[in-house]
Amino acid sequence: MGAPAASSAAGVRRQARAASDVADLDARVSDCRACPRLVAWREDVARTRRRAYRDETYWGRPVPGFGDPTSRLLVLGLAPAAHGGNRTGRVFTGDRSGDWIFAALHRAGLVNQLESRSRDDGLAAPGARVAAAVRCAPPDNAPLPVERDTCAPWLDREVELMPDLAVVLALGGFAWQAALGLARRRGWVVPRPAPRFGHGAAAELGRASAPPVVLLGSYHVSQQNTSTGRLTTAMLDDVVGRARDLAAGRTQ
Repeated sequence: MGAPAASSAAGVRRQARAASDVADLDARVSDCRACPRLVAWREDVARTRRRAYRDETYWGRPVPGFGDPTSRLLVLGLAPAAHGGNRTGRVFTGDRSGDWIFAALHRAGLVNQLESRSRDDGLAAPGARVAAAVRCAPPDNAPLPVERDTCAPWLDREVELMPDLAVVLALGGFAWQAALGLARRRGWVVPRPAPRFGHGAAAELGRASAPPVVLLGSYHVSQQNTSTGRLTTAMLDDVVGRARDLAAGRTQ
């Protein structure tokens, strides 16, 4: 019998600490019911469905991370999309944002295929771990601060279970702030004043007993950014390539 589902912030902390490995963590994440507003929203979306997907069974649960936990790169997003990850059950899968980030990761040689359509489409990510700061799809793509904080222990434990982590690529300002929060909770050294988010921004987060983690920023791969040209393919490829090279120990 599996662990009971987390139903409160304290429950999330307990369940995250108890996860023995990434597979165990992913299972515990997928059962979480700690944030009533997010639970209601994700399940309502899964019941009503978008017309284009009315014949599909939605995941309608928290979306765990994806990819190799032994890799040196973590790609961190905001939260699953209502009809993307909340539908397919895999982060950045089944929506335009996923098309952009996984295509860029493929061009950088970090995943095995261009497209991310469903959990059983054969996608593998040997060169990166991909996760969201908040694991449930939020209304208007806007988690509340209390929801962000309640979800944070899942991310903390995920990073603990990535022993070789060297680079965090934050997609958007929300993920950037989540990464800085993670660093502070883990006792890493965050520069002062706090590093400001921007596309291509970089900061070293010092660790007492390990090399620093490099935090890189990219504009989010949202349709708003990609359709307006705020984020272009070349811009995304550049920052993903930097993340890959830094993770591999190559400096630019």
